[in-house]
Amino acid sequence: MEARFKGSFISPTLLIFFFFFLLFVLIFIQVAPSPVELSNVSSLRGELKGLFPSYDCPQCINRKEHGRISAARPDEKNIGILVTYTDANGAVRTRSINSKDLSTSWIWRYPSDEDGDHKKSSKEVEGKSQKPDKLEGTIDHSNGNKNQYGVVVEHKSASELHPIKLKRQRLRNERRERRTAELIEQDKEIENQIQDAAVERAKELDTTSKGKYNIWRKEYENPNADSTLKLMRDQIIMARAYATIAKAKNEDSLYDSLINHSRESQLAIGEATSDSELQPSALDRAKDMGHVLAAAKDQLYDCMTLARKLRVMLQSAENGLNMLKKRSAFLIQLAAKTVPRPLHCLPLLLTTDFFIRRYEEREFPNKEKLEDPSLFHYAIFSDNVLATSVVVNSTILHAKEPEKHVFHIVTDKLNFPAMKMWFLVNPPSAATIHVENVDDFTWLNSTYCPVLRQLESARMIEYYFKAHQSNSLTSGTDNLKYRNPKYLSMLNHLRFYLPKVYPKLEKILFLDDDIVVQKDLTPLWSVNLQGMVNGAVETCKESFHRFDKYLNFSNPKISENFDPNACGWAFGMNVFDLKEWRRRNITGIYHYWQEREMYFLPPGIGVSGMIFKNEDRTLWKLGTLPPGLITFYNLTHPLDRSWHVLGLGYDPALNKSEIQNGAVVHYNGNYKPWLDLAIAKYKAYWSRYVMFNNSYLQLCNIRE
Repeated sequence: MEARFKGSFISPTLLIFFFFFLLFVLIFIQVAPSPVELSNVSSLRGELKGLFPSYDCPQCINRKEHGRISAARPDEKNIGILVTYTDANGAVRTRSINSKDLSTSWIWRYPSDEDGDHKKSSKEVEGKSQKPDKLEGTIDHSNGNKNQYGVVVEHKSASELHPIKLKRQRLRNERRERRTAELIEQDKEIENQIQDAAVERAKELDTTSKGKYNIWRKEYENPNADSTLKLMRDQIIMARAYATIAKAKNEDSLYDSLINHSRESQLAIGEATSDSELQPSALDRAKDMGHVLAAAKDQLYDCMTLARKLRVMLQSAENGLNMLKKRSAFLIQLAAKTVPRPLHCLPLLLTTDFFIRRYEEREFPNKEKLEDPSLFHYAIFSDNVLATSVVVNSTILHAKEPEKHVFHIVTDKLNFPAMKMWFLVNPPSAATIHVENVDDFTWLNSTYCPVLRQLESARMIEYYFKAHQSNSLTSGTDNLKYRNPKYLSMLNHLRFYLPKVYPKLEKILFLDDDIVVQKDLTPLWSVNLQGMVNGAVETCKESFHRFDKYLNFSNPKISENFDPNACGWAFGMNVFDLKEWRRRNITGIYHYWQEREMYFLPPGIGVSGMIFKNEDRTLWKLGTLPPGLITFYNLTHPLDRSWHVLGLGYDPALNKSEIQNGAVVHYNGNYKPWLDLAIAKYKAYWSRYVMFNNSYLQLCNIRE
């Protein structure tokens, strides 16, 4: 036993040494990194070097130049960085990395460098890897992007980019800003258009019919909005019919009851156009009337008698309506042709001052321009001072060279002093004005002009001055329209004698006094009329305003010489080639259709004699347009419609854009812009050229 113990004896010192050796090995195994872990750390360092390219730190360079690097700072080339990460098993590991192993692009930041401009002075690593090993640290970069490890990468400054890249970047920014500005401008334009359209719809909206229509959407119209009103009107009609029958049958009490209730219902209705406008007691009146009508029906109902009475009432109502229409037409014509008091006052004041201040001895300047064919000449024949001034003012205002424009104004003897006084006191800037009296044209007499002989004939005088006859107020609208005193004035027919009035001119633009010029008209003198005499805007639209509307094609003299489907045109703005006029003897054609002709009557009926071709108005109605269509037949060159927009004196439904784009707008019709009858929405186009601040207009109370 002792020998065995001795052979296997181990000294205590050796056991202690062996125990510490095992403990050291165990600690080393727990702490030392595995080959996988070492490879992960090496790969992480390689990735960090690849992610951050090397470039010099601008802050460090500046510090070196200014000698502001602190000597107390540690050596940046040999600093240990503590990295914490997790291994594949989830255990937290800690390792040290030396700063010399990092790329040169890393920037150091020191707490002492925080001077407000955020200079980079420290270097902290923050790694949040999505891989099994995770690098954690903190890095402070003001302008950078994070990589897959969560590390902020700093980009190069603009000064270090290539010039081509800088140019591309600048161009992209400019395109982006320009496109943004265009989109904003388009949005503003669309918004303005929507607002304008909404305003126009609001202006056209009729808000007076409160109970009948919804003021915003027509589809919400209430079909029963006036049911009570219609019921009461029907009750009144039936009450009158039963009242007549009751009176014929001596039912006096029933008759009085029907008449009284009918009167009360009429008072309850008043001027209402829908149920919402009825008086509160209207429904009670309708109920009471219903009881009375029920009693009348029980006593007097006879189908044949009632039907006959209603038929008589209907015919009587139609006759009354026709009479009211004729009276209305007559009153409209009367109001259209009657001179308002302010317009009557203006020529009186001007005429008075003309003679008191001895303006009859004064003459207009620039007389040498009156017969210069190289200038732009206008002819205006009118007895309306205010209207003529608007034509002249609007034309000159839009003329590019007003000193080349000459206005030839002809008026009658009564208005000559006023017309001349107005343009002497208010001369247009640079343009030339010449005012003449039609009575001074000695050649314009009944011997030369058949129209004067026709106007002096007994038949024509009887036609115009038979006011004592009862049918003057009851005649048709057309007869009233053409029974107009203006057709007795030679100013209306002087347009057919333009070459005689202006013998030395070659081309002239004729303007009516009820037009407004909105553009420069000088291009009209360069229009090629292609051998025609008259340049005018055609007025035919489909089947309207063709020759058959103005001429009587049932007469063989008309049907054999003219085409009923020929397109009509308008006076008001016409370009006349006076050289071609003289060559073709246009005035002679006009005289031919106005001259007398021999007529023969069978024996025993009457005596043969001479009569004017149209004295009995069998060829055309009175006026200057029908004889103008005849005179210039196949001699008219059509102008573009934008030169002359018509209808502002009678048509309230004209296209607004056409009016605004028209060179000349024409108030042809009864609703002249200087009358109270004028269409309100068209009046502004005319009134903007009226000199409302003129002393004469203010004295005569002529205002907007």
